[in-house]
Amino acid sequence: MKKLVVDTHTHTIASGHAYSTIIENCIEAQKKGIELIGMTDHGPAMPGGPHIFHFGNLKVIPKFIHGVEILKGVEANIIDYDGRLDIDVERYKLDLVIASLHDVCISPGSVKDNTKAMINAMKNGCVDIIGHPGNPMFPIDIDEVLDAALYYNVMIEINNSSLGVSRIGSYENCSLIAKKAAEKGNIIALGTDAHICYSIGDFKKAVELIENSGIDDEHIINCDKERLKNYLINKGKLKKK
Repeated sequence: MKKLVVDTHTHTIASGHAYSTIIENCIEAQKKGIELIGMTDHGPAMPGGPHIFHFGNLKVIPKFIHGVEILKGVEANIIDYDGRLDIDVERYKLDLVIASLHDVCISPGSVKDNTKAMINAMKNGCVDIIGHPGNPMFPIDIDEVLDAALYYNVMIEINNSSLGVSRIGSYENCSLIAKKAAEKGNIIALGTDAHICYSIGDFKKAVELIENSGIDDEHIINCDKERLKNYLINKGKLKKK
């Protein structure tokens, strides 16, 4: 696998249960050769998470810190099975939107319910990545979700944290998602889901899973920051130079 130079999923102290600042995250990213990070703090429905003003004021953050480029984004919470998010992502003009299911924001449902929630979230056109879809608390119809992701041009995340410190029991689901994504041609985003700066750029477990799944470098967005930026330009999130 090519060197990974993008970390699409990171958190700062604004998330309430993370422990580093954006500056500390960028310092660590620079040390590890990460060129671009998604600053994707939790949406406001997360207990202890940031007020909506946090997202309205992201414009004050420089485009580069310590040489690391920053995408100003959110890990939005899917709050119902109709796929509604806890933030008006169109209003706040965010660079990168991850949509995830968290049990403190929505009660886990049936396979049908959880699948419907994910697919409906994709339909709004502003979601770029479905976060940690292998969470065993939210079983899904993997084929339906992957097919919808292709149709709506949404990336599927393989979350490194899910394979170690959080969402225990995700490995088998993530492995199956990755293998089916390899067959279907989905674009994969590897996210550390870092909640402390030392986790930035640590994709070890996710890389091992990906290498066993048959996904090639061309389907991994983290290998080339310009490819991710072009994706976001085509979606109207970023402006061309």
